[in-house]
Amino acid sequence: MSTRTIISIDQERCTGCGLCIPNCPEGALQVIDGTARLVSDLFCDGLGACVGYCPEGAITTMEREAVPYDERRVMENIIPQGANTIGAHLRHLEAHGQAAFLQEALAALRDRGVPEPLEWRNAAEEEERPLRFGAVAPAAAASAPRSASPTAAAEAVSALGNWPIQLHLLSPTAPTLRGRDVLLSADCVAHAVADFHRRLLAGTALAIACPKLDEGREIYQDKITAMVDHAQIASLTVAMMEVPCCRGLLAMAQAAIARSHRSVPLKAIIVSIEDGKILAEQTVAPAERMAP
Repeated sequence: MSTRTIISIDQERCTGCGLCIPNCPEGALQVIDGTARLVSDLFCDGLGACVGYCPEGAITTMEREAVPYDERRVMENIIPQGANTIGAHLRHLEAHGQAAFLQEALAALRDRGVPEPLEWRNAAEEEERPLRFGAVAPAAAASAPRSASPTAAAEAVSALGNWPIQLHLLSPTAPTLRGRDVLLSADCVAHAVADFHRRLLAGTALAIACPKLDEGREIYQDKITAMVDHAQIASLTVAMMEVPCCRGLLAMAQAAIARSHRSVPLKAIIVSIEDGKILAEQTVAPAERMAP
């Protein structure tokens, strides 16, 4: 047993609609006695493919003790389900940057003499996402000039280099976080700062959250601590709006770093609600409150 990210189902919210089931090709979910159940920790990779398909918001991810995920055992379940399910699983692993699991899955196909679905790679390329998930953003993104020209804006390159980005869905042990500078941004910041990608995002891994509206904020603190200790991130920058509720995001980061075994630099960036300008950039001690 070891601590890892795995899904959690709120049985009081779950209506047993089953919409999450088709989005878990690993076979970790079943509807039993009228509600969705995680039938095996062994099959849950913790990447949260099922989360966005629950209309009641009953599925989240959490860090807890669980048996290690076993890609080979998962493939034993998936292969009999046919090429479409195999392809969905391969795309799922690629989309979350799980290169090691993807190679295990492909090796399992070869060992069983099962042909690799021809369509899955093309389908993965055609999905709408700024970059192939898990890829590093092009260096050009950091130096792309800012311009008011519509043509120049259309040619701008995204600096996003990881997916998922919502903190509830992001695994704190994801390879795309290891050793990286991490930007923890309040949801509103990217909509307020005109050059968010160039000014704040370039060269960092991104996580987004809303300390006022998101549920399970105690999970956020645990994830940030895991990022520091297990992913060994290089630094953490919290970008937030100049409203009181946004300070909760910084408070979570301070508390998480204060209880971690490692110490990493923590910086706060405050953004104006009037014009999206950056009002302040401050280095913050983990156990201290930020000065008003």
